[in-house]
Amino acid sequence: MTPTNVQEPILTAPPEVRQIIERVWQLEKSRLDKRSLSHINDDILKIVKEAVP
Repeated sequence: MTPTNVQEPILTAPPEVRQIIERVWQLEKSRLDKRSLSHINDDILKIVKEAVP
């Protein structure tokens, strides 16, 4: 993958996948801002379960 198309998999993903990626990115960003050391796996699992029927 070249640097010019590094976001292509995200941009061409189905809306549900893009939603999961966006929410996980926001979660991780907020955790980094807070310097949180808690476990993130449960939060990511919750995001995926909400997006996948």
